[in-house]
Amino acid sequence: MRDAVAILIENSGRYLFIQRPPGDLYQGYWSPPTGKVEPGESQAAAVAREAMEELGLPVEPGKKVWESVTTTGQFRLHWWTARPLSLEITPDPSEVSGFTWVSPADIRSLGSIFEAHLYFFENIGLFL
Repeated sequence: MRDAVAILIENSGRYLFIQRPPGDLYQGYWSPPTGKVEPGESQAAAVAREAMEELGLPVEPGKKVWESVTTTGQFRLHWWTARPLSLEITPDPSEVSGFTWVSPADIRSLGSIFEAHLYFFENIGLFL
């Protein structure tokens, strides 16, 4: 099982969600930004790198707050908080087809979302 990070980027009580692009196994699904931890890379470094690669967004990694396994069982997902150092977002269209800031109470309204992500925001995320 490989390690990956989920990045919880919060601004004024709302979290940044991205929509997966056409061609992705889960195209159209909404999630926090995620990405693989490269060999020899720390989780915190992966948080900063993935936010920049997917969104052109510099972030300051915070702390790990949860761990889960992806739907396919392929990845162990390490959930990290991160503080945006800018609010200018330039998504990479090969990785992101859309983005939005959403409050935990409104996440279900996004439509296609992973059950583990709903569980996080309806249970664990309440305590951040």
